[in-house]
Amino acid sequence: MKRKLFTEEQIITVLREHDAGAEAGDLAHQHGVSENS
Repeated sequence: MKRKLFTEEQIITVLREHDAGAEAGDLAHQHGVSENS
């Protein structure tokens, strides 16, 4: 089974920050995720 890289809580946090108006590129850099992901 493939190991998950991020927990549900981490994903929800990033999505909420995006809904609050943060740019996707900034969030990706902040959380160590590629923009393509």
